[in-house]
Amino acid sequence: MTNAERKDRLVLVRHGETEWSKNGRHTSVTDLPLTPEGERIATSLRDRLAGETFDLVLTSPRQRARRTAELAGFGDAVVDEDLAEWNYGDYEGITTPEIRKTVPGWTVWSSPVPNGETAADVTTRLDRVIARIEAVPGDVLVFGHSHALRGLTARWLDLEVAEGRHFVLDTATVSTLGWDRGTPVVHHWNS
Repeated sequence: MTNAERKDRLVLVRHGETEWSKNGRHTSVTDLPLTPEGERIATSLRDRLAGETFDLVLTSPRQRARRTAELAGFGDAVVDEDLAEWNYGDYEGITTPEIRKTVPGWTVWSSPVPNGETAADVTTRLDRVIARIEAVPGDVLVFGHSHALRGLTARWLDLEVAEGRHFVLDTATVSTLGWDRGTPVVHHWNS
């Protein structure tokens, strides 16, 4: 099948709220659970996704994404290490405003992350995810994290991963990517 003939969708779900996501703290390798509110909203995704069928369901290895998948009715999601959140290294657990006190203008998208991943590292991982998705002849559902899913969207659109900075993604939201006459597109975002 050529891209011009593709009609399949890539549905992205960001995990539910955690204590750190509430406060804007960079959370990658710290494996935090969902808050009670995060669990409640993740459970509401079950109704939103009811009746949908997917040829592949993937999730990040982090418990916040796996639990969101489970509560949404996709407890059998396949864990994909490449969907882990951007590794924030020394900035794990710190907010962007706190980082900018010592590194003015810092952004994960274009600034160094001491002992963490670069945009090039993340691009390599996300390109592997896209290759897996494109090999599936049908719809794919992915449970993941803010920066990783925003970067995945940029790569889906044939943009540099840093262009993910243009896509705001709230917790427990659903976004849909797909195709329009052979061009990768965003159908719905952050709803």
